[in-house]
Amino acid sequence: MTFRLPLPALVLVLVPALPFAVPQPLRAAEPFLPLFSFPVAGATALPAVYDSYDLPVAPWRNDELTVETFEGQVDRRAWQLESAGASPLELLAPLRDQLLALGYEVVLDCEARRCGGFDFRFATEVLPEPGMHVDLNEFRFLSARRGGDAVGLMVSRSASAGFVQMISVGPEALPAPIPGIGGPGNSEPGMSGTGPGRTDAVAVPLSKPVTPAAPGAETDGQSQLDAGLPFALDDLVFETGSAALSDRDYASLTLVAAWLQADPARRLILVGHTDLSGALGANVALSKRRAEAVRQALITDFGIPAARMTAEGAGPLAPRASNANDEGRQKNRRVEAIPAPT
Repeated sequence: MTFRLPLPALVLVLVPALPFAVPQPLRAAEPFLPLFSFPVAGATALPAVYDSYDLPVAPWRNDELTVETFEGQVDRRAWQLESAGASPLELLAPLRDQLLALGYEVVLDCEARRCGGFDFRFATEVLPEPGMHVDLNEFRFLSARRGGDAVGLMVSRSASAGFVQMISVGPEALPAPIPGIGGPGNSEPGMSGTGPGRTDAVAVPLSKPVTPAAPGAETDGQSQLDAGLPFALDDLVFETGSAALSDRDYASLTLVAAWLQADPARRLILVGHTDLSGALGANVALSKRRAEAVRQALITDFGIPAARMTAEGAGPLAPRASNANDEGRQKNRRVEAIPAPT
């Protein structure tokens, strides 16, 4: 007799899987590349450099600006938008939402008066005209940070355009601009936010060369005008024997315009001066034409009302140095801004 022993039953034991983390590749935080709601008319981008940036984190108070210093690749860019009639807040609000969506923390968000007005504007870094224009009565500033990354946004407008400046700090430079790209829905003119990797930014040239002010000139000029004293616009360059200003941007004009914009009641007398070379009558006439050229630049480039400025010429009658040598004659050829009684 044959016996068949039953095979042992197969027991299936379900063992709970032990949880474990699947290694994920490390990814850098997404950079902030602004998307604008208005067409872009122009842009300025300075070369990215490894540098430090003093990010304002509080309004101007007690004669000082509180900042937090960030180090890394610093990008400085500005855009001009076809946004006539739009307020600075209309330009800034979408950018603030974009920063928040990327995980940034907003640490300062203020409008002109609450920021500190004139003092705030000249205590923080601003790109020169015409790349960036700041109306002291109509601007907003926003500071945001995310770990070691930082973004500072200055937003303002003129009668016909909006202006946005961004200074950002991060571990790498932002993508380089590509000329000719821009408009609603684009990250910026010349900006591709989807390209592989990042490269150093390239400069989109300003329309005019910039004549920088001497160190401390802004502070000295402000204090002189505030005290009712003449301020010499020493960086102006006129064509030889001409009343035409050389085509460039002048820090002294920006300072004078900002001083006027800070208080609508302020008035200026612009006085031209020459050296002692040539006939007296011709020099007086030339000096007045040069003062008038400065007045027209403030009207045209900065929107200062014509009625707030007059132009006069003193010729060689008020020298500040000897006319016996070239250095002295150069010092005597100038235009001065003199606060007028209000």
